[in-house]
Amino acid sequence: MTRIPVDIPGELFAELQKHFDEAALVELTTAIAQENFRARFNRPFEVESMDFSEGAFCPLPER
Repeated sequence: MTRIPVDIPGELFAELQKHFDEAALVELTTAIAQENFRARFNRPFEVESMDFSEGAFCPLPER
């Protein structure tokens, strides 16, 4: 959803429908769209981190 042009392959959407109901897909899509908007809005104004989470990170699960 963050690429231009936006192209969501039918296979990806079908796979998501196996795991999420319609309400959850709407919520997921909304969250992605909001983050994309925020990132694109902040860039021209050179909004930088306020270091609220300095040194913090979200560890990725081991494969």
